[in-house]
Amino acid sequence: MLIAQMTDIHIGFDPAAKPEELNRIRFRATLDRLLNGPNNADMLVLTGDLTDHGDTGSFEKTAALLEACPMPVYSIVGNHDTREGLLHAFPDTPVDADGFIQYAVEQDGLRILMLDTLEIGRHGGAFCEKRAAWLSAELNAHPDTPTLIFMHHPPVVSGIGWMDPGPGEPWMLRFAEAIRGHNQIRAIHCGHLHRQINATVEGKLLSVTPSVAPLVAMDLRPIDPETPDNRDLITTESPTYALHRWENGELVTHYERVWDWQVLAKYDANLQGMIKEMFAERE
Repeated sequence: MLIAQMTDIHIGFDPAAKPEELNRIRFRATLDRLLNGPNNADMLVLTGDLTDHGDTGSFEKTAALLEACPMPVYSIVGNHDTREGLLHAFPDTPVDADGFIQYAVEQDGLRILMLDTLEIGRHGGAFCEKRAAWLSAELNAHPDTPTLIFMHHPPVVSGIGWMDPGPGEPWMLRFAEAIRGHNQIRAIHCGHLHRQINATVEGKLLSVTPSVAPLVAMDLRPIDPETPDNRDLITTESPTYALHRWENGELVTHYERVWDWQVLAKYDANLQGMIKEMFAERE
């Protein structure tokens, strides 16, 4: 099974752009690569910030572009979204008993838990006691089923100071407590930081998928909110998406940049010998 993940699309950042805003162009290119490339995904997971302002119009534009997808599309909210906007555009999205967009998907012996880390008016993440209780109940009910967690905000401090939470924020501790001791969790996949990052939480692998929208600049120097220093913040590095491959109980994640490359080799007769040698080594 192949699970495609796209995150931080930010449709509506520049609604006045003519004929089409940059973020929509980047999203079209990413979808085109996924749908017309060699890898046929079994589902597409969107991990938040589908829009930039959470407005209905931007959600409708996002949903219209996704109509071409032949596979199921599962979405959660990011801090730039609204629950109302997402549910308007994707009315079949499940909501838990407390009104949070949290739900489980099961396929090919794998459980996928989609979490809601939105707190309206807050840039950073949130994970209240009600959401943590839902997650604990889901994990306790299926202790032997391999599980992936998808959430928008990564509950870690990455070193990108202007994007990070503070160390030990209560919502991060609450999430860590909810997953503690649950060895069925194979990985946690997030968005929000607009860069590829790997970390661990409670011994579990946590990965951040780079954004479809422009990326956050790679700068780990401390940043002073009182003193602008003219550093780069946002770049036009290539839009990127992830493919999570679940096969025979093993999970492998790939990341693909969507443009700014040249093909330097193709599998033709000239390289067949190399390919055959590589396969022969497996015997």
